[in-house]
Amino acid sequence: MSDPVRAQRRGHVLEVTLDRPPANAIDAATSIRMGEVFCDFRDDDDLRVAILASAGDRIFSAGWDLKAAAGGEHERMDYGPGGFGGITELWDLTKPVIAAVNGLAVGGGCEIMLAADLIVASEGAEFRFPETRLGNVPDAGGVQRLPRRLPRNVAMEMLLTGRRMGAAEAHERGLVNWVVPSEQVLPRAREVAGDLARNAPLSMQAIKQVVRGIEGLSMRDAFEAVQEGRFPAYERMLASEDHAEGPRAFTEKREPNFKGR
Repeated sequence: MSDPVRAQRRGHVLEVTLDRPPANAIDAATSIRMGEVFCDFRDDDDLRVAILASAGDRIFSAGWDLKAAAGGEHERMDYGPGGFGGITELWDLTKPVIAAVNGLAVGGGCEIMLAADLIVASEGAEFRFPETRLGNVPDAGGVQRLPRRLPRNVAMEMLLTGRRMGAAEAHERGLVNWVVPSEQVLPRAREVAGDLARNAPLSMQAIKQVVRGIEGLSMRDAFEAVQEGRFPAYERMLASEDHAEGPRAFTEKREPNFKGR
């Protein structure tokens, strides 16, 4: 049996491709494998950005494998490191992840997409949470993340009714960053990843850790959390060689050579 998760390095970028036909649905074994891949990405200092894509252009992911569930897999089982899809609960992943969404993202497919930091979607992409028609709850990020990404009433409409949101509306409402023709989804994600990979990696990691850590705090408490040294990635960035390299390169009118240390 072929590996349902392919990982390919492109310089400082890791491309993770979910390839489990016909619908790229995620069972326990696939979820565990995805978690292993994203943990390796987290721990590899040479990798700076990841792209999460899927094979085909019709279905990004149908989410939880209902056939596997009917065969005995249950909701409360261990989906491995990082939770469902290997990324929805990987709290110590501070490197940026780009979701390249081609086609339908349904239920858990939407949830792994929402765990990414940036989203490139095809013009024909659609997003849907059908769990209320399945006697379930989208608790791998749907109920947690969607109301923070959309107006609450719109998020509740999607969660309760299961209605589909098209790519144009998702872009208009800020759910996705870019909408491009289907054949341009992966090239656009690679372009964005390439731009990010030229940034100071420790700066990006600090931003992600701080943004996640101050969510829900008042403005004053958010400032104090940073100033009091609560974020290791931020402190590491301040003490790094790269922190000095950026201004030096600017004054010397050259491209910075960031090393992630």
